[in-house]
Amino acid sequence: MRIGVPKEIKNNEFRVGLTPGSVREYIAHGHSVYVENNAGAGINATDEAYTNAGATIVESAKEVFAQADMIIKVKEPQPEEWAMLREEHILFTFLHLAPDPDQTKGLQDSGCSAVAYETVTAPDGGLPLLAPMSEVAGRLSIQAAATALEKPQGGRGILLGGVPGVAPANIVVIGGGVVGTHAAKMAFGLGANVTILDRSLPRLRELDDLFASQVDTLYSTVNTIEQRIATADAVIGAVLIPGASAPKLVSKQMLKLMKKHAVLVDVAIDQGGCFETSNATTHADPTYVVDDIVHYCVANMPGAVPLTSSQALNNVTLPFGLQLANKGLDALRTNPHLLAGLNVHRGIITNQGVADALAIDFTDPLEALR
Repeated sequence: MRIGVPKEIKNNEFRVGLTPGSVREYIAHGHSVYVENNAGAGINATDEAYTNAGATIVESAKEVFAQADMIIKVKEPQPEEWAMLREEHILFTFLHLAPDPDQTKGLQDSGCSAVAYETVTAPDGGLPLLAPMSEVAGRLSIQAAATALEKPQGGRGILLGGVPGVAPANIVVIGGGVVGTHAAKMAFGLGANVTILDRSLPRLRELDDLFASQVDTLYSTVNTIEQRIATADAVIGAVLIPGASAPKLVSKQMLKLMKKHAVLVDVAIDQGGCFETSNATTHADPTYVVDDIVHYCVANMPGAVPLTSSQALNNVTLPFGLQLANKGLDALRTNPHLLAGLNVHRGIITNQGVADALAIDFTDPLEALR
């Protein structure tokens, strides 16, 4: 199969779909790889490194899309990329379609088969291709909160871990999954007071054991959210419903309960955000203020650390990408976990969460492939 790797064009996105090491794996399996000029610049991977790995360097994204049978990216395709997709293309990337009707329509119109990293499953019910980016985003969320709390950034002027004789910051993490766990690890490691809210009692028990009862674990209700955000210096939104829009757990009205110049970091912004006042921002302009509360809502947080992120992402996407390259759409028919990643096929929506969020008809993915 011919594999295409275009340069990412989303604002301040420096990751790349395939590292040179991954290219070598595709070449070793008998595939051809076409990489856009300077696609790896964000991770310090030169065109020469890709050429040495066996790739062919082309001068434009248009050439990549024209040559390739499968397009491997990191972030969702942008409007100019929708126009280059064709019915015979397999698109393998993050999509996050639930809050994005325009992209969904663009993919439907293209006729391509779009497989989303974030809905590919594992035998244990996890999301293996989303997990490493969730780990990165969870850890980055605390760095972002620490910076946003600084006075020159509009924050309360608090050092996350405090100093001897001065209390540390209070950090509230809503959601105890991968993002929330890694956010809590970072905040706890820096000396902050940490509270984790979740609606799974078994997960709260696991977190209590993980942190040896040194963080507060609370069952998440409207009441506990209101109580904890009222004393918080920073709140991390880390809630995920696979494929679907994130629930709005902090309303605009609740902002009045918070300390002035406290910080909200919405890691769920890719799925529409879990704060009512969240709007996607970029690394170029990451924050804005609503009712004296600083909002950090960057939609591609791991893009700030592209070398770490690209390597971590390639580690998990490579086996699935090779299955698609080796078998084409038959890989979806034979692997139910990869099939769960199929969101759009020849204009048909094949993910229930996306269909529900956008009020579009849903078709079972196996039926669509027939």
